[in-house]
Amino acid sequence: MKLPYDTDAGIGTRATLGVIVLETDETLEPEFSRMMAQPGVALYHSRIPMVPEVRPETLAKMQADLPASARLFPSTPDFDVIGYGCTSASTVIGSDKVAEAVQTVLPTVKVTDPLAAIIAAGRALGAARFGFVTPYLPEVSAQMRAKLEAEGFEITGFGSFEQKDDRVVARISETAIAKAAKQVAAQAECDAIVISCTNLRCLQVIPEIEAETGVPVISSNQALGWHMLRLAGVADERPAFGRLFTQALAV
Repeated sequence: MKLPYDTDAGIGTRATLGVIVLETDETLEPEFSRMMAQPGVALYHSRIPMVPEVRPETLAKMQADLPASARLFPSTPDFDVIGYGCTSASTVIGSDKVAEAVQTVLPTVKVTDPLAAIIAAGRALGAARFGFVTPYLPEVSAQMRAKLEAEGFEITGFGSFEQKDDRVVARISETAIAKAAKQVAAQAECDAIVISCTNLRCLQVIPEIEAETGVPVISSNQALGWHMLRLAGVADERPAFGRLFTQALAV
């Protein structure tokens, strides 16, 4: 017996989003599952090859793999935004080149990444001075600091776990991350605390850090999720994910 059916617009009635996740990342997807749990928002994942060792040369190699990862998204939905989930590689490759690589496959889609999202978040929050926490080796942290400074932000405090193995980064405890953020914020006055790296587990401790330091937190996953939603026109305020999620994009 052939059954009758009808069709509708599918899951993404408000926004259809895709995120490219590193092969080694264990944190982005669980944190995104919380941030994107909104009616009418559809989120799809793809993966991209990445070795565990985070160095400028290993990060740069992902540029060539971005189109292949973008092709693995389902072909039926019209995507509003694609996010590339690597802060350090976005720094090394460049946000413009990340967008170009994705748009070779999806030419009309908006593209963002954690570096671009952190910059947009800083502007939305009206921040000029950042306390800056990373897990990276010094040469990777230095490149990201330079990018943020080139965008007009001052780094007033800084600290790094100096860990090159992404598998270890995923195991750094939330307690250690929160303590590091508070230590960096205490070094000098700042308008926001940036915690870089999609593999650091930050989402759960953002409210604690903000309450104790008195300044907003911008983490890689939180900023990327916020930026993707805002670019797609989803403006819901969700303060449980930090002050950033009460902000619109800066004009």
